[in-house]
Amino acid sequence: MTTSTSICLLYLSGFDSLSSDSSIKPLTLSTDSLVPREHDQMPHSPSKSSLWHRYSSLPNQYSLHFLGLCAQVFVYYLGYGYLQELLFTLKGFGETAWFLTCYQFLVYSVLSFRHIGFVGLSQRRASFRSYIILAMLTLGTMGLSNYSVGYLNYPTQVMFKCCKLIPVLIGGVIIQKKTFNRYDVSAAICMSIGLIFFTLADSKVRPSFNTYGVFIICMALVADAIIGNYQEKIMKTHNVPNVEMVFYSFMFGFVMVLFGLLLTNNLFSSIVFWSKILSHVITHPVQTYGYALLFSVFGYLGIDIVLTLIKEYGALICVTVTTCRKAITIILSFILFSKPFIFDYVWSGCIVIVGIYLNVYSRNQAAFNAKIASYATSLFGAHWVSKFYSGTSTRTLSV
Repeated sequence: MTTSTSICLLYLSGFDSLSSDSSIKPLTLSTDSLVPREHDQMPHSPSKSSLWHRYSSLPNQYSLHFLGLCAQVFVYYLGYGYLQELLFTLKGFGETAWFLTCYQFLVYSVLSFRHIGFVGLSQRRASFRSYIILAMLTLGTMGLSNYSVGYLNYPTQVMFKCCKLIPVLIGGVIIQKKTFNRYDVSAAICMSIGLIFFTLADSKVRPSFNTYGVFIICMALVADAIIGNYQEKIMKTHNVPNVEMVFYSFMFGFVMVLFGLLLTNNLFSSIVFWSKILSHVITHPVQTYGYALLFSVFGYLGIDIVLTLIKEYGALICVTVTTCRKAITIILSFILFSKPFIFDYVWSGCIVIVGIYLNVYSRNQAAFNAKIASYATSLFGAHWVSKFYSGTSTRTLSV
């Protein structure tokens, strides 16, 4: 079976899993931030046993289904990350980063239009105004994220994209006067410390370290933090299915970035650059248009599969899979693309991972506690475990 045939089969299987239920909770269109927020509830019913115990007791066909979803997450997102970094290794490609975003939005629009036809949606539910605002936020998230790759070490960019909680927490405190529990606050502190030391490690080994890239990726994170709340508002108000939201946001986003490229006189120069980066080399469109097409298809299918994984197995399992994927992405980046490495990357990255799991724990405490209790019971006995858990409670901190 050829590679293209395999991609098509995975593409259709992923859509089958989503088309049966249009009530999936809001997605974040940034491809590396698909972790449910604290108010999101998964559609599967709760259980007193741990998530892993429930999963391990499933029949073999369900185990194979889970492994198949995990394999697709790794294939799509590892391919997405590899192709993104590979494109930016071409000399001068960073100058056409917004054209890459335009091309990516076009591919996403075509695929989501195909998806709309597949599930049989015929009537738009939300207003054009809502989708135009959403498209602007999506453009800020994905466009700035692509643009930052030209200025940042790729592992640093991936690490920053893991830390959307920081602007979410800051925005919630300043704008909505929210209170957060101690785990969310601790998670934000861990992520901040880990990012600071990861960035300092990057500046040690890269004399050309560019703080402008840090500013760009931070702006992408801010847009990413805003977009989730706005998506939720649209879906609750108009009961909009995910596929409709994806189509209109990327379609309007494509028109916006295309207009911006025309206005700045960068469209035709980018097309020429992508067509022949080196004179008399006719294979370069394969290295630009071809790789960018695969990059876009992998990103779109990755969104679909992660949503399916969240829906069927919950946030705890999903965040474990996606965190492992991000760790492997960073490791492969150091292996496949020659760059200096120091041990500071490891321990600062571990601090960020601790922050990620504290954030997930804050909204999935019952599942975590059930699993921890099962291990503790086998080690120390049920009496000690019940005594320990009877004295614990969730607190909120006003920040």
